[in-house]
Amino acid sequence: MALINTLRNKMGKVIVGLVAFAILSFILADLLGPNSIMLNRNSNNVGEIAGESISYTEYQQQVDLFINNYVANFGRNPTDREMGTIRNQAWELLIVDRAFQIEYDALGLDVVEDEVVDLVQGKNISSEITAATIFANPQTGVFDRDMLAAFLSNFNSQPVQLQSQWYAFESNLRPARLRIKYDNLLSKSNNVTEEEAKKYYMQQASSADIKYVYVPFTAVNDSLVEVSDAELERYLKEHADDFQVKASRTIEYVNFPVIASSEDSTFFENDIEDMKDEFEQVTDDSVFAKINTDGFSFYSTYTPKLLPTLLQENIDNLAEGKVYGPVLESGSYKIYKVVSVFEDTLNSARTSHILFKWDSDTPEAKNKAKAEGQRVLNEIKNGADFAEMANRYGTDGTASRGGDLGWFETGNMVKPFQDAVFSATKAGLLKNLVETEFGYHVIEVTHVKTNKQYIAATIERTVFASDETLNKAFRKADYFAGTNTSYNEFKKSAEADSLQIRESSNIRVDQSDISGIGSARQIVRWLSNDASKGEVSDVFDLDDQYIVAVMTGEIKEGTSKLENIRFQIERKVINEKKAEYIISKLIELSGSIEEIAESFGEGANVNEMTGLKANLNTITGVGNAPEAVGVVFAMEAGQVSSPIKTQSGVMVIEVSAINQASEIADYSAYKDQILSSRSGRTSYYTSEAIKDAANIKDERYRFY
Repeated sequence: MALINTLRNKMGKVIVGLVAFAILSFILADLLGPNSIMLNRNSNNVGEIAGESISYTEYQQQVDLFINNYVANFGRNPTDREMGTIRNQAWELLIVDRAFQIEYDALGLDVVEDEVVDLVQGKNISSEITAATIFANPQTGVFDRDMLAAFLSNFNSQPVQLQSQWYAFESNLRPARLRIKYDNLLSKSNNVTEEEAKKYYMQQASSADIKYVYVPFTAVNDSLVEVSDAELERYLKEHADDFQVKASRTIEYVNFPVIASSEDSTFFENDIEDMKDEFEQVTDDSVFAKINTDGFSFYSTYTPKLLPTLLQENIDNLAEGKVYGPVLESGSYKIYKVVSVFEDTLNSARTSHILFKWDSDTPEAKNKAKAEGQRVLNEIKNGADFAEMANRYGTDGTASRGGDLGWFETGNMVKPFQDAVFSATKAGLLKNLVETEFGYHVIEVTHVKTNKQYIAATIERTVFASDETLNKAFRKADYFAGTNTSYNEFKKSAEADSLQIRESSNIRVDQSDISGIGSARQIVRWLSNDASKGEVSDVFDLDDQYIVAVMTGEIKEGTSKLENIRFQIERKVINEKKAEYIISKLIELSGSIEEIAESFGEGANVNEMTGLKANLNTITGVGNAPEAVGVVFAMEAGQVSSPIKTQSGVMVIEVSAINQASEIADYSAYKDQILSSRSGRTSYYTSEAIKDAANIKDERYRFY
């Protein structure tokens, strides 16, 4: 008994200790987790705009407004992919509200109540109202003020969805009007001087004729240039702005596809097979098909050319009221009921052919093609297989399928071909060659002309995996994830189970899709919030597959690390050194352009260009070379430049002539061109500048 009491006392302390440890672990997990306040990850905020925190609640309210507006417009809830767009729209609106409002306030811009009234029912009604179908006259389709007035006077009795849509519209009136005022103000502040217009005109109207020697970097072997890591690092540091990257992560993963089993397929085949008798008996075919099908096309009229494959294959025996199938097509079992067979004015026929083209439009070439066609036609008449001969001698895309052209309708073929086929009274080989603009044809009519058309109802059952199949695939994925806790174990197990390891890189926090996987926002959220390098994930359920992943790499936002862009940097530095090498050789040479090229040796090319414009940066045989164009128009005729480094090599240029444009009396047209170009870019560049100054922190990835 004493022993039992001792155990009880000690066990009680152990239990208390375990409970205390569990509570402490829970608290620490909450404090140090991804949404920890201690780690400055306030779980209530989705980001920051212009120094102001944006709460989840405020953001979600804005999202809900967009959702309500979407439902009112389209009569359905947005899809997952559409929700991504809606969330971005809501975020952009908050940016406008916070970042742009600072600019509006600084300039004293506002929208007064009278302006709002004017936008709703005054002289300048908003285009969103005038474009709304509910305010359009039913007879004319044009916006009707009376219908708008009737809507507003009976607003409280309008459907809730319309009221919600109107409130959302009203809430955007002021911000939208403010933005227009702001853009107009900036646009009107644009100015172009007379000197700018003159320079612009001269760049367009003046030209130069040049002769040049060009030595591309490829003319120098890479082995002649050595680069060190220190040089690469120095180049990266000096050009850091050119190699900025967004934060991203890399994963390796294995997938466990969810594939319907043969048992699943049999289930759906039997299910649709059991429906055939009832389908044949019903009289309201379209209604029955619509109720029972998984597809969208359930009742259609077909020409022979457009008939579903199963019906086309049985076209000679199709009977009204009969059901054909089931047949497995594109992952679904289908049955078809022929509702009606009727005659129309459109004729159809099915043929195969062998085309013999002529090499040139001469009598000799045509006679040669005709003789070859006649020889093959005679062989087929004597028993040779048509499809085999088409495969051997055919000269168009039908040769590989035995010459089969399938069904064609009136107007689908050139007239001589159509007339020959439609004139046939029975199926079989036409006795003579048929000449068209394409060549000579050996023709076999497989189905003679018919003007029949068909109405058919379709029921399809999409084959999908059963719960048992899903569970089986999940158990495999779950076992794999649960028995591998490190990257090394992940790799070994994948190899042992013959699972292919795939990789996807540059995954950013704002992505919804992952290359190679598709829609996978839950994986992106795991990467953004919880993953650590080398950690094996839990199982991700992605509808048609289960994924188990490992984070294998991470790139921080900012200047890219050398190891991630070594090839790019190395190529830049190598070209820099090649330029130095080429320039050092060219600078010692003299004489004409041809003599310089000859003295330089292999790799130096001589070229000429007339009409080089100052406002264009492309030089024939060189490509984009703004550096060289700038030098040319600072030179005079007869001058030879020093070596000029371009993006792809080094040039020495001799100016043959500068064709200077004459001054004109009025440059206003060129002023207008510059002003139009600037005004068109003002809104975009201003918007980007304001967003950049707002220091926006987007942390929505923690919630969606």
